[in-house]
Amino acid sequence: MQSARTISSPAKNDGGVRTTEAVRPFVHVLADSSDKLAGVCSALERQFTVAGERLDAEARLSQVPFAVVVRAELRDVGTIAAIKKRAGKLAKATKRIFLVEHSSHVGISQAYALGATLVLPGALNKSKLLAALADPAELASAGSSDAPQPDNAVEAAATAIASMFTAVTLGEPLDVDSTKEAGRRIADRITEHGLSEWLATVRRHHEGTYQHCLLVTGVAIDFGLSLGVGRADLERLYSAAMFHDIGKAQIPLAILDKPGRLDTDERAMIEKHPAAGYEFLKDHEKISPEILDAVRHHHEYLDGSGYPDALCGESINDIVRILTISDIFAALIEHRHYKPTMPRTEAYNILCGMTGKLEKALVTSFKEVALTR
Repeated sequence: MQSARTISSPAKNDGGVRTTEAVRPFVHVLADSSDKLAGVCSALERQFTVAGERLDAEARLSQVPFAVVVRAELRDVGTIAAIKKRAGKLAKATKRIFLVEHSSHVGISQAYALGATLVLPGALNKSKLLAALADPAELASAGSSDAPQPDNAVEAAATAIASMFTAVTLGEPLDVDSTKEAGRRIADRITEHGLSEWLATVRRHHEGTYQHCLLVTGVAIDFGLSLGVGRADLERLYSAAMFHDIGKAQIPLAILDKPGRLDTDERAMIEKHPAAGYEFLKDHEKISPEILDAVRHHHEYLDGSGYPDALCGESINDIVRILTISDIFAALIEHRHYKPTMPRTEAYNILCGMTGKLEKALVTSFKEVALTR
């Protein structure tokens, strides 16, 4: 590995005039090579005050940055150890963005396990990185000692989802208790702050499949709360939501996060995920029959046109009906870098148009959740 090196960038505006760090938020960059370090610093230095260091150097992070950007090979044990050594200080940053060049479920899971709030897979993309850092509300509070710290409910949930995907991919034991605990924390967060705040926070920090799982869980919880379900049913609902897409761990990310329409073969592969998730979970003693049913059947419709079992009518239980509506709504309002976020009103109108597929009374009850909560 090359010798240790630290890179820093003075605060300048586009005209070359020095400005203050309060105006230009501080971003700290960590990388496992000088080339990677220089590339990220160069991409950011026109808009941020940037300092960087090699992961094989002594840790130099002396002030709390607005954001940390990590560009490193997460399959290297030494690199992972170096990041963990800095974990205490990194945790204080509002954003922790990991640039993962080898796009895989395991690599992304590892990033979240190391504390990422957002993972950008693939080669360095300056536009994506700047967009991920450009949150006006957070930029305004960057550098303020009174700025709120990142919410642990989001991180705990993302880490739980990442761990689930890793367990499926590598055949490791599944930590059901941690996943359910993460769901409980989301429920507490939404009870205190509301659904809209949860949706905004998740969309700021996550993309792709993990964002979808977090959105579905939040929507399903708020839907359950609005319906007045009891504590036991709410736990079943958020557990089902957390686990519902676990079968997607067996589907390549290139298909899961593909921009645009899937071809016939890709669609067929995607449609295997409910049954795959069910098969992975069915023998786990801590997964109840109700949760298994929801995992397998969250893409079933009342008219029998869904998959994988073409269930219809009374064969579809209440938790599944709630989860299906939540899943469709969350998919419609997701933020993807290749398409604008659909307004909640438009997404709700699509649900209303799914006559015969979704329970009409539940869709009507969902209106307040979709539009005002």
